[in-house]
Amino acid sequence: MEPIISNSPEQTFALGRDYAAKLRAGDVLALDGDLGAGKTQFIKGLAAGLGHTGEVTSPTFTLVHEYTGGKLPLYHFDFYRLESADEALRFGLDDYLGESAILAIEWAGKFPALLPASTRWLRFRAGDGDQRTIELS
Repeated sequence: MEPIISNSPEQTFALGRDYAAKLRAGDVLALDGDLGAGKTQFIKGLAAGLGHTGEVTSPTFTLVHEYTGGKLPLYHFDFYRLESADEALRFGLDDYLGESAILAIEWAGKFPALLPASTRWLRFRAGDGDQRTIELS
């Protein structure tokens, strides 16, 4: 698939919002890319597209945020601070994988073996200024 170019945080948000229409219960999204590459902004749009209201922030310190009340629950993970796959399993990742929800995992590339084969990978790269390149697989 051809990479998508976003030229602003608002465009990245809109891409996430539009992408939400393609998702079904049980889908797992693995977001990978450097700090500031647009992963959280995309998930903010994803949450809006699923009908969630309220603030969406990266769960860097809490590891997971649960957004309910929309079309589907959204479980937003952040593996950035995790040192091992065992840590991800100890906080119950396996339990979330069985839910009828959307799972969006930032820094998923740290532990790809934990994710199902059907995981959709989204790779984010920062360019000049606010430009971002997003590759969907």
